[in-house]
This record gives sequence, structure tokens and C-alpha cells, in this order.
Amino acid sequence: MNKLSSQTIALWLLIAGNLSASLSDVMVKLLDGDVHPFQYIFIRQLISVAVIYPFWRRESKVSRQLHAPGLNLLRAHLVIVGSGCMVVAITHMTLASANAVFYAAPLLMLPLSILMMRETPARSKILATILGFVGVLIVLRPSQFHWAALFALTTATTLALFNVSARKLPQQQSMISTLFWTSVLSIPVATIAAAAYWQPIGFTEIMLIAAGAILILIYNGLAVLAYRRAPAGEIGIAEYSGLVFVTLFGIGWFDEIPDWLTAIGILCIILPLLPIRRPRSLSKST
Repeated sequence: MNKLSSQTIALWLLIAGNLSASLSDVMVKLLDGDVHPFQYIFIRQLISVAVIYPFWRRESKVSRQLHAPGLNLLRAHLVIVGSGCMVVAITHMTLASANAVFYAAPLLMLPLSILMMRETPARSKILATILGFVGVLIVLRPSQFHWAALFALTTATTLALFNVSARKLPQQQSMISTLFWTSVLSIPVATIAAAAYWQPIGFTEIMLIAAGAILILIYNGLAVLAYRRAPAGEIGIAEYSGLVFVTLFGIGWFDEIPDWLTAIGILCIILPLLPIRRPRSLSKST
């Protein structure tokens, strides 16, 4: 029963996180390429540090400490690479198409969870993830391939590594501390990259970046909580829920109406979520 409860909560945490991440994508789309990706990353990470610092200061001394610095440094730079590629992909593709590639991440998480965490996903999870990836291919039909999809694929890879590596974070490092150190450790490289491409920026753009920073912080926090509660191979497919959100946002904000084939692809991506959320008798969680 405990395992069921933990996995169910983890699934809902990821779904809520993907709603937040989808809204962050909307903020990027609204920027419409007016801010350089490196400049966007620098401002977003700086805002992230400012937002989370007061919460970090309220943590216990042990929780505030930086544990496993190498792992945290790696995750910080995965954020830089993934975020930069994400800005390029969303700017030049529709929200649904870009995110269809982003959500190849759960497929990548299966082999990564096996290699990094020694996890053994159930056959049903493997088949469900493959079905989801088939949906991704349907949405992103070869005839509509765009060069920016390569950047989206890089984002998917960094996202998969970021989420799976969360399982290796020390338990004494809290979620707040994890978000804080991930943001802080990304600042030096982000500063150097932004300085090379700096350009004037308006108040509206800063507000959009700030909103995106807060929304992605929410996603990252919920993802850390989710992947600490359950194995990546068990809940990673819940990442696909974001595709529904961005499709709806694309329709509402940008008049990006998906055709019937795209709708079929989205159904293939979403349907595997349903069996995971049905109650089953499971052994006790560790």
C-alpha cells in the first residue's frame, strides 16, 4: 500500500510539474526570439537564485550544505545546455512539435535508469514508453522535420539525465537546497556566455523571463520530489502529460491548431498514463 501511495503521489507531482513547465514554455514562445538564449539563461538563473535564496536560508545548516558537489555541478550545467537548446527549439517550432521531441526524455530515461540506478523497469512500462515514443514520431512526422528539432532532442537528453540523476542526490540535501545549488553553480558559465552576446532588453522581456524562471523552479522542485519517491522507470512516462498542456496552450495563445494525425499521436503519448494510475496490489516500498 505504501508503494502504491508513493508512486501515485510521484505521478501527480510530475503532472503538476509539467503543467508549470508548459507555462514556462509559453513565456519563452512569447519572447519570440527577441532575447538571445545565453542572455535568457543568465537572467533566468539569476532570478532563480534570488527567488529561492530566502527559502534556502530557512533550511537547517545540514540541509543548506552542498553535498555531492560534482553531481550538483553536472546537473547545473545540464540546465544550461538544455535551457539554451529549449529556447531555440520553441522559438522556431510550434509548442506541440517542440515538446513532442522534449518528451522523448522518458524513453531515454529507461536505459539511463538501468545504467545509473540499476533499476529494472517492468515490461509493461517498456511497452508503454515505446507506444509513447511512437506517438512522438507521429506528431513530428518526417515530412515536417525542422532543423530546430535537433536542439529539442538535446533538451530531451539533458532532461532525462537531470531527472535520473536526482535519484543519486544525497537525502540530507533538501529539495530547496538542491534547487539553490543547481542555480548558483550554473551562474559562472551562464555569465560568461551571456556577456559575449549581451543586448539591450526591455521590461516586458524581463517579466517574461522572471515568470519562466519561477515556473521552471516549480517544475524542478516537483521533479526532484517525484523522482526521490519512485524509480524513474516507473513514473517517467508521466512527463508526457506536458504535451497535452502545451498543445492546449498552443491553440489558446498562438492559434496552433493540430491536425487529426497530430491528435492521434498525442493520444498514443497520453494513453499509457492511464494504466499506471489504476490501483493495484503492490509490495511495500523501501
